[in-house]
Amino acid sequence: MNIPEAWLKIKRLPLQDAATPILVILVGLGSFGLGRMSVLEAPKTPISISQAAAGAIPAGGQVVASKSGTKYHYPWCAGANGISEKNKIIFESNEKARAAGYLPAGNCKGLE
Repeated sequence: MNIPEAWLKIKRLPLQDAATPILVILVGLGSFGLGRMSVLEAPKTPISISQAAAGAIPAGGQVVASKSGTKYHYPWCAGANGISEKNKIIFESNEKARAAGYLPAGNCKGLE
């Protein structure tokens, strides 16, 4: 059976015979829609970041540098992640890092 023959068969069906497939399709679409709505309205747990517990980001406007390097970074920048803990120097501000002879890293956005 090809598409034109199937279409002619569907056109010849009385309304009662077509009601069942239409009802099945409508129930399926309704179920899908209700399922999507239930996901959207599910309660979401708030996300909080505890810097002290993580120990990754020092508090305040601190910046980090390597003892052997020339650049300072924010603690969350990619360059700071590559500094080992034994070589890491923590400065309280950008000004203190500059006074120690360090320059801002080019890959940390927002460094002065």
